[in-house]
Amino acid sequence: MDPVLVTGAAGFLGSAVVEALAARGDAVLALDLVPGERIRRLAAAHASIEFQVAEVTEWARVAALLQTRRPRAIVHCAAIVGVPASVEAPFRTFQVNVEGSLNLMEGMRLFGIKRMLHLSSEETYGPFQAPQAAESHPQQPVMPYGISKLAVELLGRSYGELHGLECIHLRTSWVYGPGLPRARIPKILVEAAVQGRPLHLPAGADFAVDHTHVEDGVQGILLALDKDLHPFDAYNIGSGTAPTLREIVAILKELVPGADLAVAPGPYRHPGGIAAVRKGALDITRARPVLGYAPRFDIRRGLADYVNALRAGPR
Repeated sequence: MDPVLVTGAAGFLGSAVVEALAARGDAVLALDLVPGERIRRLAAAHASIEFQVAEVTEWARVAALLQTRRPRAIVHCAAIVGVPASVEAPFRTFQVNVEGSLNLMEGMRLFGIKRMLHLSSEETYGPFQAPQAAESHPQQPVMPYGISKLAVELLGRSYGELHGLECIHLRTSWVYGPGLPRARIPKILVEAAVQGRPLHLPAGADFAVDHTHVEDGVQGILLALDKDLHPFDAYNIGSGTAPTLREIVAILKELVPGADLAVAPGPYRHPGGIAAVRKGALDITRARPVLGYAPRFDIRRGLADYVNALRAGPR
């Protein structure tokens, strides 16, 4: 069986995709810089997973793997992720996110691989112009991360027009859940609640954004991977709602009685003091009928799952 290539396979979402593919019997070619603990355990448990050390910016390595292994599709999760990281390292962000994606597309063109699922972002929309953003929302990103992701979307469309490739862009938003590595919302709040530490955020109470549980993200990816013909090249994959930080804090205080959490009014800022642009919910009315996507986790259920996983200990 020709494998599915997963880039960023040792990352948060990438390793979840690898696990889901292997669990249903797919052969997986897992690609990343280093094998994390989770991917090591998965490879040991599933003979269908092959891990290869490589960086998507290494053209010769990428080309050799695509030429010799000829994956039936690519799930492209590898990226410098998030606004703070992209502001801190813009050159590296564009090298990995844009040049790395271009390497994959060139390899696809040369070696006859037709489909790539690219994990894009709500950051491509820039400041939301309405409480809910559909795929037709103007794409006016203002941060390096969103700009890099939009560049990949545009390159995918160019390669589709010129070479017949199928580059499908899945726009997720603030993916979270057990194992989230970055110290951001809601991870820092969940961990403080479970560990009994006080955490009082200095601002951001009314900041509203769609939070996508990692299992819903994986569901959307697999549905897009399996669909025979795509009438669109972009889909929002989220919860369809946008809870505020005030609401998240309130839910966690109900889930963990006695949790000393608070968030003050004022504009939300990313770590490093970078002001967040206006956000909102992702409109998922395209993905529901076309892909059959149905998110299982609203924010309350997702936070409860996260709390229970932390209490249970490492996976």
